[in-house]
Amino acid sequence: MDLRDSDAEAAFRTGLKTWLAKALRDLAQRPMPDDWPARRSYDAGWQRRLFDAGYAGIHWPAEYGGRGATPAEHLIFLEETERAVAPELGVNYVAQNHAGPTIIVEGTDEQRAHHLPAILRGEHVWCQGFSEPSSGSDLASLRTRAVPEGDDYVLTGQKIWTSNGHVADYCEILVRTDPEAPKHKGITWLIMPMDVPGIDVRPLRTIAGSTEFCELFLDGVRVPKSNRVGEENDGWRVANVTLSFERGTGLVQEIVRSVEIVRHLAALARQTPSGSATVWDDVGTRREIGHVAADLDACWSLARRNVSVGMRTGSFGFSGSILKARYGDAVHRLADLIMRVLDRAGLSLDDLGPLSTGRLLDQTFFAFMVSIAGGTTQIQRNIIAERVLGLPREPAWPST
Repeated sequence: MDLRDSDAEAAFRTGLKTWLAKALRDLAQRPMPDDWPARRSYDAGWQRRLFDAGYAGIHWPAEYGGRGATPAEHLIFLEETERAVAPELGVNYVAQNHAGPTIIVEGTDEQRAHHLPAILRGEHVWCQGFSEPSSGSDLASLRTRAVPEGDDYVLTGQKIWTSNGHVADYCEILVRTDPEAPKHKGITWLIMPMDVPGIDVRPLRTIAGSTEFCELFLDGVRVPKSNRVGEENDGWRVANVTLSFERGTGLVQEIVRSVEIVRHLAALARQTPSGSATVWDDVGTRREIGHVAADLDACWSLARRNVSVGMRTGSFGFSGSILKARYGDAVHRLADLIMRVLDRAGLSLDDLGPLSTGRLLDQTFFAFMVSIAGGTTQIQRNIIAERVLGLPREPAWPST
């Protein structure tokens, strides 16, 4: 198998690198983490630059405004933007990686025409209203109600871990439309505008000091039935389409970033004194860095396969769960190693010395997010065991 770039791929890579070098040269400094209006403006500005250059929604079909790039070109884009330290999707993450692809597959022509161009231009920010305080890993037990009333649904309930909810224009939200149906059967996927009456958004501060997570409190929120994606009570199936994108392509750039973090960690180890030598001179440390690098290389290979399959078939199936479980293990191992190499520097979120130790410490917090967001590692293993390997379901605990 020849894994080198083809002539067309090499030309695409060269053109992208040239554009990135020029675009990043005059890019303004990133705003402060808690300046959310500035962060939204910054992320929207970068998204517009991508759009104008033909790099927005690079893996989306051309008929829906994307570039229609091949899986190989998509991966080249992710590699080169990460290596150039280009801005991430930021507040555009849910729109680009979750809502947009779901609407492409499951939405109506009217929904596609209204939402997809605005997502690609960075004009509309989306958040996700799936998890609830009592329905995290067991997502299908959600209790937020949507009662039909005329041409609308009237929503009442609460959501949590709604990233960027305080700056979002729309929310992809799961609601219960049939409380009498089995829990997986009575769910509906809706597009909820965030500027309608009855929505109370409350940011939550994380262990890293950031406030991107939010709680949503819904009290009589009216959502038009025309905003339903898929059929009523078929939302669990549609949600799994969304989650397959989150676990399939949603992790690709994170894996590329983790590979770069390993290189960064190796460079730090070479420059960090340890007794009369350096941290890098310890054979055990070098071995562990090598093992983590190999784990992430395997994850990258699996991600490349998943992207190729997903772009060809439109679905990632259970391969996304396999990748997420494996990657979750790898980043926790990387986080433990980072803390051992940083030693006392791991007590500060700020950079210490010439290398960005703060970036490494941020990776340790990121590891916890990976093993929880989009379905915990335990849930992924249950999915793999039951739906891939065909093992029997775990017996329910007896009620007390």
